[in-house]
Amino acid sequence: MTTPDPHRTPGSPPPAPPAVTAQGPVLAPSAPTPPLEPGPLPTGGGTPRERLENVLYELRRVIVGQDRLLDRVLVALVGRGHILLEGVPGLAKTLTLETVAKVVGGDFSRIQFTPDLVPSDVVGAQVLNRHGEFSTRLGPVFANFVLADEINRAPAKVQSALLEVMAEGHVTIAGESHPVPKPFLVMATQNPIENEGVYALPEAQVDRFAMKVVVGYPSVADEEEIVRRMASDPPVPRTLLSTDDLLHLQQTADAVFVDHRVRAYAVRLVNATRHPADEGVPDLAAYLDVGGSPRASLNLIRGARALAVMRGRSFATPHDVHSLFHDVLRHRVVLSYEALASDVKPDQVLTAILDAVEMPDVSLGHGAAESAA
Repeated sequence: MTTPDPHRTPGSPPPAPPAVTAQGPVLAPSAPTPPLEPGPLPTGGGTPRERLENVLYELRRVIVGQDRLLDRVLVALVGRGHILLEGVPGLAKTLTLETVAKVVGGDFSRIQFTPDLVPSDVVGAQVLNRHGEFSTRLGPVFANFVLADEINRAPAKVQSALLEVMAEGHVTIAGESHPVPKPFLVMATQNPIENEGVYALPEAQVDRFAMKVVVGYPSVADEEEIVRRMASDPPVPRTLLSTDDLLHLQQTADAVFVDHRVRAYAVRLVNATRHPADEGVPDLAAYLDVGGSPRASLNLIRGARALAVMRGRSFATPHDVHSLFHDVLRHRVVLSYEALASDVKPDQVLTAILDAVEMPDVSLGHGAAESAA
């Protein structure tokens, strides 16, 4: 990237948009997904990696050709993070989240966000019973897995009803706090192409999501397999984990070792979105209005720990942080008007940061150099 003159006068041409580099595959190369037949149900044993591989296999029986999406949803599950999926209609976003809830087990609740929804429809309210007394009616948010379908179709006051429960794990109704069950995960979908009847998510709400995953079209071969598999007898997912199993996997991720150099790398990447000049990319300052919050650094480390468990490691590597950077930061950075005028996208800016900030060499023994991407 060519660094522009730091003394560029107003009105002069903006710096060249940062280049985009292709991201590598997550689990496997983009190849046609072979038909998957149900195997024997696991007995509950095995390593955390083996159990998560069983879950991933079961998900792939239903969801075709979305390996990166499924990988990130598992990271959110194990890393205790809420996830936002963005894509045009018909890409199996809702089906993916419903399938995850069935495979993992636990209570599942789906909230269809609409313009006439009110906050009490989500979190609950006090109602007058037949005895003339007020009692608390808990809303559908009190479940292990909450699917907020088309979340951007509801106005901001309804979206903001999720702020407290997503950050703190409880809801306050009439001055009384009600904790939600554990584990608790909000999985939301939104459509980026419609302007009629949709509302932009508030920045505070967006920051509650650990990751935002952009869902793309399947390949031609995968789409043929989707048609074949779903045409007559669609596969039905089986429950392979319990909520206690998931809590155990989350505790396993919490115990994953994170070297101080890995933490420092995550913080430097996030800091580059706030103060690009500090990390050697001063030319990006013209494109960035607001960078990632400390919550972004926390989610990078939590996600790196979850990836380590999924890869069968007891330690996180810089590659884990590197591979999650786009998903954790793309919804947190706010671009300037100059970036919008130059048609610069958040992923372009994030790619430029990854290219500029040097990845530390952390050697922790056999397998430490293994890429988690």
